[in-house]
Amino acid sequence: MRQGRKLEIQEIQRTARSGLPILVLGIVMFPLLIFGFVSAAVALAEGAGVIAFLIMVGFALLFVADVIMLIGLFTVNPNEGKVLQLFGHYTGTVTDPGLRWANPFYSKKRVSLRVRNFETGKLKVNDARGNPIEIASVVVWKVVETAEAVFMVDDYTNYVHVQSEAAVRNMATGYAYDAHEAGEKSLVSHTAEISERLTVEIQARLTQAGVEVLESRISHLAYAPEIAAAMLQRQQASAVVAARQKIVEGAVGMVESALDLLSQKDVIHLDEERKASMVSNLLVVLCSDRATQPVVNTGSLYS
Repeated sequence: MRQGRKLEIQEIQRTARSGLPILVLGIVMFPLLIFGFVSAAVALAEGAGVIAFLIMVGFALLFVADVIMLIGLFTVNPNEGKVLQLFGHYTGTVTDPGLRWANPFYSKKRVSLRVRNFETGKLKVNDARGNPIEIASVVVWKVVETAEAVFMVDDYTNYVHVQSEAAVRNMATGYAYDAHEAGEKSLVSHTAEISERLTVEIQARLTQAGVEVLESRISHLAYAPEIAAAMLQRQQASAVVAARQKIVEGAVGMVESALDLLSQKDVIHLDEERKASMVSNLLVVLCSDRATQPVVNTGSLYS
């Protein structure tokens, strides 16, 4: 099976000469060439002969050359690069800001080196447990290799968008939305680690396009609408269980403290049956989710 040769293109920093002297020369030459051409044309009309014709042709050619020379002028803005090509051959990238001049036959493609960011659309994917979720992220990036950005991919801006969304989908399937076990990493509880992994995964996809990912983070995360209500009930139930567990732990501590204080201050001596009754009543009062109603016992505990 025949394998294609991999195209390797690396950025070549090129220094272009200042375009200000060329601009001044071109502007000065315009009226002189026009004046010379008109003078030769008048002399030719007056019968000066072949010499006047040759002079007129010479001024016309110089005028065309002056126009071609001015075509070589181009402007480079701060944080911008101009990729130069000569008949399909990459010759270098100019990043020095200002008015520059290069071979008029060079094609000059502008590439922004500024920091950019975009937000992916809300993607619907399944998390590690198979639950459908909605997720979106913000990616901050910039071009660092202009040659790779222009020649290695068809449209580097669209390439960044598509590959970033693919990385978000792939990352989301490797984690659960929420952790149900101690030490488990989830999209909700480990945002810093998730963002770091997302940045690494996007960078791995965009390196060949000459793009550096500066930051990526999740901007939207939610259960899909079809299971949002059920998951909300599950979260509420988990919260209720956790709260009840905390209440019981506190109530047991309070009952234990009360019994110890009664024993230390010799307020009353309770046998095991009375202690059990007291513990039961205190736990009912402390753990109940509604206000308790007191009952006056006029009889004996043993009757």
